[in-house]
Order: sequence, then C-alpha cells, then structure tokens
Amino acid sequence: MARTRYASDPGLIARMGATMFLLGLVFAGFAAGLVFLIMYYSSHRGGGSSFNVDAFIFFAAVIGVGSALASYYWSDKIALNTSGAQLVGPNDSPEAARLHAIVDRICAMADMPKPRVAIAPTMMPNAFATGRNSSKAVVCATRGIMSKLENDELEGVLAHEMSHVAHRDVAVMTVASFLGIIAALMVRFAFYSELFGGGRRGGNNNNQSALLIIPVMLLSIVVYVVSFLLIRMLSRYRELSADRSGALLTGQPSALASALVKVTGEMGKIPMRDLREAEPLNAFYFAPALSPQAGQSIAAIFSTHPSLKKRLAQLDKISRQLGS
Repeated sequence: MARTRYASDPGLIARMGATMFLLGLVFAGFAAGLVFLIMYYSSHRGGGSSFNVDAFIFFAAVIGVGSALASYYWSDKIALNTSGAQLVGPNDSPEAARLHAIVDRICAMADMPKPRVAIAPTMMPNAFATGRNSSKAVVCATRGIMSKLENDELEGVLAHEMSHVAHRDVAVMTVASFLGIIAALMVRFAFYSELFGGGRRGGNNNNQSALLIIPVMLLSIVVYVVSFLLIRMLSRYRELSADRSGALLTGQPSALASALVKVTGEMGKIPMRDLREAEPLNAFYFAPALSPQAGQSIAAIFSTHPSLKKRLAQLDKISRQLGS
C-alpha cells in the first residue's frame, strides 16, 4: 500500500491474503496436474504425437503474461477508451471545476498525489479510478453521477475510488487474475487443438492425443472455475475495504451510504442495453452496472461487488463507531 492517510483494514487484508494463498495452491495443483498428465502420456505413447501439449502450454503462458502486463501497465487507457471518457482540466467547464475541487480536497485529506481527472459522457451514474500507481492514476465520474449526487456524496464516492489507487488494487487484481487467464486459454487451445484437426489424418496418435487432451481440458475448466470464484471473492473484499477506507477518510459514512442507495436505485432505470454495454467496466465501477434485482439471486456469488445490504451494514457500523 502506498503511504497515504487512507486507513488500513487488517481484517479484509487478511482475507485478501488468504484468497491469494488459495490461488497459489490452485496454481501449484494446476502445474502438478499438467506435469503428471504430460509424464503419464509420454510414458504410454509409442512415438510421435499429433498433439504437442508442451507447445500450447507455452503459448498460453506467453499470451497470459502479455494480457496481465497489458492490464497492469495500460489499465487507465483501457478504462478510459472503454468508457469513452475524456480527461478534463479544472477550467474546462463548471462540472470539471466541481470535480477537480472535490479531488483536490480528497488528495489533501489523504496526502496523496493528484490523479488525472476525467468525465464520461454516459448518464449512467457511476465512477471509477484505476492506474498502477499514484503517478499513473486517473479518476473518472460520469455525467450521470455528477447530476444525481450532492458534493458530500460525490466526495464519498471518489474517496472510495481513490482508495483503490492507494491500495494498489490494479496490481493485486492483475496478479490474482493471471491463473484464470492461463486456465481459460488452456481450455480454448485444447478445444481447437489437433484433436479436431488431426482427425482428418487418422491413426493411433489421435487416440493417444485424446487420452491427454480430455483430462487437460477438464483440469483447465476446474482450475478456471475455482480461480474465477476466488477472484470474484477478492473483488468483493476490496470493494468493502474501499468503502471503509473512503468513509473513514472523509468522516462521512452516511454520505457514502446515501450515494450507494441513489446510484443503485438509478441502475433500475437504465435500459438493459446500456447496462450490458457497461459490463466490461464492472470491476472498475463504484457500483456494478446491473439492475438491483440481479443481486438478489444466486448470481450474487459471481458479482464483482458485495450486495448493497452488506455495504450499507458496514457503513452503518462505521457511522456508529464515529458517532455520526
């Protein structure tokens, strides 16, 4: 974590550490399983193979590393381009001046460098901040959220978002996502491998290939599902941590709670088409681009954010602790 005045959260940090540890165990199991399958296959095949598992493991690793590095180094550019947001200066417009003033106040309270400031044209009420460190960070608010929230509410939202930068969440989530990327690529490569293309040639090698490719696919699918669920858990933990850090920094948990209620309520008024278009940024957003009803089903375990009820309960607890 960068040195700022954002409060640490030992409980949630411990949960994040446990999640990372479990991901490490899954990765070790994945590697051990692949080694076992390759060795078993090699000891039972009678010669050459039409299916080179070593090659596609290598290519999956290369593409996975490339994807992770791109996410780490260019998360700000990716988020801005996806949202259609534009960087703004304090003198560009009244709303830009308002946004800069709030960001300046948060930076002064947190004792952190000021990030770049952007506004997204969508009327969907939301905000995000990203960047691998404070010097590369950008904080963005949509026109929708700026029109719906009062200054103290918007300050709470942006304090939440800027805590992600202070806690280096981009680095944490990039590392956590690496295994899932590799497993997903393994499944895709296996599906389009020579098991299908090689069938045109026939021969015993194809039967031997099938003995390896099917368990490789099944192992990769299991690893992907487990890592996906663990990453979603980690994402929900970091959102709770950001709520807590932002509320303690501003000293106004009730304002952040009010903002959450307003933003979540407004999501129900947004056309489903617009929500679907915004889904790629859900991991960045202050609140997921989903209708409120979606969080009430079993699909909540796949959400990048905790439920509104859980977030409000935490903020209410902080409010009582602060006596506000």
